[in-house]
Amino acid sequence: MAKEAGVSPMTVSNVINDHPNVRPSTREKVLEAMARLDYRVNLAARNLRKGRTGVIGLAVPEVNSPYYGRLAAGIIAAAERRNLRVGIEQTASRENELDALSLSRNHQYDGLILTAAGMSQADSERLKVDHPVVVLGDRIFGGPVDHVAMPNLEAARAATRHLVERGCRRIAILCGAVEEVDTSSLRLTGYRQALEAAGLPSDPTLIQQVGRFGMREGAQRARVMARSGLDFDGVFCITDSLAMGVLRGLADAGIQVPEQVKVIGFDNVSESEFFIPSLSTVDPDHDGMAERAVDLLTRRIEQIQPSTGHRDLVGDFSLVVRESTGG
Repeated sequence: MAKEAGVSPMTVSNVINDHPNVRPSTREKVLEAMARLDYRVNLAARNLRKGRTGVIGLAVPEVNSPYYGRLAAGIIAAAERRNLRVGIEQTASRENELDALSLSRNHQYDGLILTAAGMSQADSERLKVDHPVVVLGDRIFGGPVDHVAMPNLEAARAATRHLVERGCRRIAILCGAVEEVDTSSLRLTGYRQALEAAGLPSDPTLIQQVGRFGMREGAQRARVMARSGLDFDGVFCITDSLAMGVLRGLADAGIQVPEQVKVIGFDNVSESEFFIPSLSTVDPDHDGMAERAVDLLTRRIEQIQPSTGHRDLVGDFSLVVRESTGG
């Protein structure tokens, strides 16, 4: 190869490994020689020499969830830009999340991105493993790993404020059981803060807790709310799946959206745009969060980032106003 290109073997190595200190003209000569000789880089061998596999792990609670599917797509795209592949695991429970942490090295991952739904602050010591880990999602852990957090509090506050600005005064929230610092508690807090800022009371009857965050649960709860005679003119759902179910349940009950009740979700999954009415929602910048998570993990893998000084980042968000709130 070096002879074909008219350069030294070290220069060929620098080009193959994308070393920055190679003149463009020299790089072009080597690449042309590789093409003439039909030379292919053996990535597996190269990674083995570096003690790496070129694969990172992604552990999510549900692989068939619209939200986690969208997130996984962003992680895969960000990884591909760094010549990394992604292995995906479904956790679905705290025990499986802990297993993903402890076993990811056995799966030959160079590092792991973990979306923790079952783990809590009490499990933070379990994050001290001998391979790079980035936690992605809710603001739960205070270290000892890098963390890219969902903007739960700020975004929930903005979503509720949007309903207030559209004239709603009796705003219900569909969330999960509130036990500790998690998605439900943070978004419920943001909801309450927006009501307080607007001078509206927080009525306990408007806090509707569901066991799961799917469409079926949203539709069932909307029907119950309508049948019970509960007075409400707005609904903030902590996931789009819940909100899309609510749209169906309200339609079944003969309640018009947005004329009688306005509905907003959270996640901006692709399906939300195509419902009738289309769903207003919070867009938490999935791609931006994925890019940050993969960047942090890559820095740990490449040992660019010091082993101390773990970073805690919060993603951006925007409101997507559609028909369900009169957009």
